[in-house]
Amino acid sequence: MKITQAFHFEAAHRLPHVGEKHRCYRLHGHSYRVEVNLEGAVDQRSGFVVDFFDIEAAFGPLLERLDHHYLNEIEGLENPTAELIAVWIFDRIKPKLPQLAGVKVFETPDCWADYDGA
Repeated sequence: MKITQAFHFEAAHRLPHVGEKHRCYRLHGHSYRVEVNLEGAVDQRSGFVVDFFDIEAAFGPLLERLDHHYLNEIEGLENPTAELIAVWIFDRIKPKLPQLAGVKVFETPDCWADYDGA
């Protein structure tokens, strides 16, 4: 069984390793969407792969660190591309959610990074 829980946050960032004429070099913001994907057997007693409240509890502290912040100032996100944000989130919630199969980070509705831990 596969389950997904989505979260949203607003944040500013800039990409320091692109050319000065690249529009992402300048400070700007996004309305991010994060999808936390889990995979596993359905527990016969609870009926869950993982309780959605447990996913929320695992991601909640990260959401507080990300929402309405300047991402470049967060340790580990000095170059906050969608790809690196997905890895950053995955690495921090995997210990709390062993069934974690992947993290998707949408910078826009049309652009996202999908990380499965590989």
